[in-house]
Amino acid sequence: SGQKVCYGTFKHSCYKLAYFQDLSRRVGFQEARQACEIDGGALLSLESEAEQQLMENMLQNLTKSGSGISDGDFWIGLWRSGDGLATSSACPDLYQWADGSMSLFRNWYTDEPSCGSEACVVMYHQPTANPGLGGPYLYQWNDDRCNMKH
Repeated sequence: SGQKVCYGTFKHSCYKLAYFQDLSRRVGFQEARQACEIDGGALLSLESEAEQQLMENMLQNLTKSGSGISDGDFWIGLWRSGDGLATSSACPDLYQWADGSMSLFRNWYTDEPSCGSEACVVMYHQPTANPGLGGPYLYQWNDDRCNMKH
């Protein structure tokens, strides 16, 4: 399930947004990645500030539509491969796009990525959370454990 929206102005002409109010339907990073591939796509690789803004607008429109969307982060296709815990200052450079994109665009929340055992990336969507040091938890990126359900 999900909402599919197509545009002619971006490298990725169509986007599909899947949000599950029911927590039991949310999935981990690899499950989300497989679901996208089965659907003929890939988890989102954001390649510019303009594309980031497009995603923010899509999420805002979904919220305004009265669908009852609430807190729930969204997986994007950025992840860090490797079994070891990355704790060095080079850690942010180890993240890569699941679809092979070479985009260097990043929109990390303040003090992210925290690395360690968190190797998969979500776009924050927590409208009810009190703002932290980096502001509201909306649309910035956070590394999370890959088995978390989003």
